Amino acid sequence: MSFDFDALQVVSGAAIDAALPLADGVEVIEAAMREVSAGRADQPLRWLMPLGGGNGMGVMPGAMRSPAVHGMKLISLYPDNPKRGLPSHLGMMLVFDSQTGMPLAVLDASVLTTRRTAAATVVATRALARPEARVHAILGTGELAEAHVRAFAATMPFAETRIWGRRREAAEALAGRIGDTGGTIRPVVRLEDAVAGADVVTTVTAARTPILFGRDLEPGQHVNLVGASMADAREIDDEGVRRGRVYTDLRASAERQAGELIGAMAAGAVGPEHLVGEIGAVLLGELAGRSAGAVGAAEITIYKSHGVAAQDLAYAGAVLGRRIATLR
Repeated sequence: MSFDFDALQVVSGAAIDAALPLADGVEVIEAAMREVSAGRADQPLRWLMPLGGGNGMGVMPGAMRSPAVHGMKLISLYPDNPKRGLPSHLGMMLVFDSQTGMPLAVLDASVLTTRRTAAATVVATRALARPEARVHAILGTGELAEAHVRAFAATMPFAETRIWGRRREAAEALAGRIGDTGGTIRPVVRLEDAVAGADVVTTVTAARTPILFGRDLEPGQHVNLVGASMADAREIDDEGVRRGRVYTDLRASAERQAGELIGAMAAGAVGPEHLVGEIGAVLLGELAGRSAGAVGAAEITIYKSHGVAAQDLAYAGAVLGRRIATLR
């Protein structure tokens, strides 16, 4: 792809959504996850500088071969920001043309992050959940929760989506904002009631200690752990990790920075081998996902989302490609 902009592009969140609908973004991220597991993306581990109070600043550099771009995301992580009416992830994505080194664009990293994260969760769910999955429990009510509901509605709609939050009014407000998805959306007061009977459970909270427990999980469920992005934060307990077959987006990142896995291994609940591998390897046919038959029907699968630079670059590259097409 040739990026022949005349000037540096500044791309707002609204412009990101206008250029790349979520359904298309899911396909972009699926391709990126394949590229990661095939070794065709360069990305050092995310560097995180603690800022105190549970806040931090993340630096995520990387380079892609397709599209031929490199860049860096600079992002502030402030888990309590929703209480201030602000996104928890705020920052900018810098993108360069790898053929010339020319800086191409600065993109809103808040919207970019929520969209690519939700898209990756959809990809993982399609790869690991039971095909007949009909009920989805979303644990969380922030911008990530909303992006996930919309991404699933656009690509693999559920008959029923349950939304749980620590504050009932927040869950009700999110359900009201979503509107019609072709299925039922309802807020749920008790977390246990949201999880019971759900086929897919997605955690998108700012929790630093577990909200989901092994005792809550049921055979056949698929769990997406999305909200905790720091090594000392976790959304599920050791027993929950132990009960599931765990997959991730980038093994090296999960082994060093995923709080749920680090905690479970430190407690002796699981060993390093408990991390089965990367979603991209499942997509490439190099790694088994959910087992077939009765065994698979009873398995609990877990996707630990950590987010990688390749996803940001792929999504940003697709947005810029669409913008070029509209300018011609």
